[in-house]
Amino acid sequence: MIGRLNHVAIVVPDLEAAASLYRNTLGATVSEPLPLPDQGVTTVFVDLPNSKIELLHPLGDDSPVAAFLERNPRGAMHHICYEVQDIHAAIEHMRTEGATVLGDGKPSIGAHNLPVVFLHPKDFCGTLIELEEVAS
Repeated sequence: MIGRLNHVAIVVPDLEAAASLYRNTLGATVSEPLPLPDQGVTTVFVDLPNSKIELLHPLGDDSPVAAFLERNPRGAMHHICYEVQDIHAAIEHMRTEGATVLGDGKPSIGAHNLPVVFLHPKDFCGTLIELEEVAS
């Protein structure tokens, strides 16, 4: 059901410093920061030949990643995103298999302007999973 790995997300305390690290030290192509007020984060994508790294920073004090950053002040991996062809079929399959779809269980629009849902880490070996619908 899942497709390719889309990205690994890392919450960082300083988005500019983290982007510079990937751009200058590692020589990667790094996007411009993109504020996502609906999700409470600012994001930067690091392009890799086979996937992406998403650098996340809280956008405001009520950001869903603010508490995560408080617990991990130097930053840490936050989630893994897998591609799916049909987000609604994926949600139904997850529920049938007993996995917890977070939030209201309905897709929201993610950083790539595509529908996404998150799955509870307790159901996936302690890892928060994002599913993102991509075109066939």
